[in-house]
Amino acid sequence: MNYCNSLTQYSRFKTREVKVGNLIFGGNNPIHVQSMTTCDTMDTEATVNESIRMIEAGCKLVRITAPSKKEAHNLKNIKEELLRRGYTTPIVADIHYTPNAAEVAATIVEKVRVNPGNYADKKKFEEIEYTDESYTEELERIRKKFTPLVKICKEHGTAMRIGTNHGSLSDRILSRYGDTPKGMVESAMEFLRICRDEDYHEIILSMKASNTRVMVQAYRMLVAEMIQEEMNYPLHLGVTEAGEGEDGRIKSAVGIGTLLADGIGDTIRVSLTEAPEFEMPVAQQLLSHFDEVEGHEKIEEITKNPIHSYDYIKRETTNVLNIGNNNVPVVMADYCLKEKITPASFFALGYNYSVPLDKWHLTDMAADYVFVGNHDVNFEVPGTLGVIYNYQKWKEHKKGYPFLTINDYLDESEISKKLNLVYICLADLSEELYAKLRTDTTAVLIIDTYNDNGLAEQRKLFAELMCNKIKTPVIIGRAYNDLPEEQLQLSASADFGALLLDGLGDGIFIAAENCGSYQSINSLAFGILQASRTRISKTEYISCPSCGRTLFDLQETTAKIRKETSHLKGLKIGIMGCIVNGPGEMADADYGYVGTGKGKITLYKEQTVVEKNISEEKAVTALIDLIKEHGDWVEQIN
Repeated sequence: MNYCNSLTQYSRFKTREVKVGNLIFGGNNPIHVQSMTTCDTMDTEATVNESIRMIEAGCKLVRITAPSKKEAHNLKNIKEELLRRGYTTPIVADIHYTPNAAEVAATIVEKVRVNPGNYADKKKFEEIEYTDESYTEELERIRKKFTPLVKICKEHGTAMRIGTNHGSLSDRILSRYGDTPKGMVESAMEFLRICRDEDYHEIILSMKASNTRVMVQAYRMLVAEMIQEEMNYPLHLGVTEAGEGEDGRIKSAVGIGTLLADGIGDTIRVSLTEAPEFEMPVAQQLLSHFDEVEGHEKIEEITKNPIHSYDYIKRETTNVLNIGNNNVPVVMADYCLKEKITPASFFALGYNYSVPLDKWHLTDMAADYVFVGNHDVNFEVPGTLGVIYNYQKWKEHKKGYPFLTINDYLDESEISKKLNLVYICLADLSEELYAKLRTDTTAVLIIDTYNDNGLAEQRKLFAELMCNKIKTPVIIGRAYNDLPEEQLQLSASADFGALLLDGLGDGIFIAAENCGSYQSINSLAFGILQASRTRISKTEYISCPSCGRTLFDLQETTAKIRKETSHLKGLKIGIMGCIVNGPGEMADADYGYVGTGKGKITLYKEQTVVEKNISEEKAVTALIDLIKEHGDWVEQIN
């Protein structure tokens, strides 16, 4: 099954054009940036002001929640006030449990978003046995409930987003397909087929998840399914509940960037637990990473694809020290351009030296290797940190491990008996190299690229290694220079994340000159591994970006919870403003904190409700008590 035009030649997947007010999505039109308001929809003035801040920040499409008919009716006042102030940006009504609200909104605004998981279905985590006949009857029930909206949209020229969320798949879908990307795709396709039967085509599709692997696999499956059924509807991309700050940006770029790199996507939203106007610059910066990719140097096609695109299977590799095989991907830092290397230099890499104890302490984000080039390191380094020297420097003292060019590796006999880092690009692959790698138990490849479509070139390199049955571990390397720190976060996350999500890579090496501090680059490396779920080094927060349904201050609450729990490495905590995606995303989180009433919180252990309607003032303490009760709490060491 194909999910993009080419795995090596960048081009956008050609979708049909869909008109939303004065904006056209799909076809050859630009990829549009959108976001969602956080105000109460009944507060017209606040919603209008927030919409204007978003629009002036670059938002091309404003989404506003309409949880009931009264909010749907008030969209008319919001739209009229925006027009009165000179703003013609299209509005999307966000609908979940209320078909009657969707039917009202479709007569007022330019687009409605419906979630198949809760528009005509329910979610109580019940497993239901279906025969083919009983399942067909369920589809007929959904058709009767959904068709009136389709007819209203068709009559009024209103567009629709059929937006599947991993966190709100219905019991029906979960019982039939499981909690899978396939289930997400089928959830949308069932609604889409009803639209096609009604000859209604003003549709945009989305497959959102907080898990980047699930999100990418679902979009790929959706495109493959559309190709098979001769469909080409535009796609809205997003990682839902991505979180805040650096983590939210990295996670969004890993998921969205992976798909953009393959030409998939016609509109994007970066969902951050921050004020919505802050999302637009991030989305625009992510899009700018692909500005120069279209005219890239040609890369030979992958004719036989050994890479798993629809499920996660890690490339099989041998074990060299702590690299490859079943080890987590390593982080290699770049100190070759550093002016001077002292013990204090390693503080930025997660190592702290105690003078009184004469002992190194390492954090959960301590780099595994550091490339020092031609520097001399004349002091005792932490035992868990491998030092890598340029080959000629290594030959002088035989300390640490050598960094070899392809010619060094093929021509020289004097190499390390433990670990040799061999720098190659795609053009360096040869039968001579393959022959040596097949018998060498010490080699680890560090791959690089100078192609504007570096992701595709490195993917081609991996495919060649796999097709030639080379199991040598690979550290993915990419070089950047003169980028602002946030741009580096987004660009590197897209470049590395796409390969890691496909099970490729046994480590990452970010060589970033004049792109921020060594500490920020090291943090970025671990953040990319965390976002791609290949190495967990910190607590993961699955927090929604807030909207008019939110029942507490998400930013403030997330900060409180993070302050108390950020030391709980590997724990996943969901922080949801309302019940829409709360229970579903709790299935992916270890613990959940969900708004279920004004100032009232319900706590979950995975998808099970533990305690209902706790006052907001006591809820964070109650969450900590719950974590302690289940044995997942550790005391923070200062």
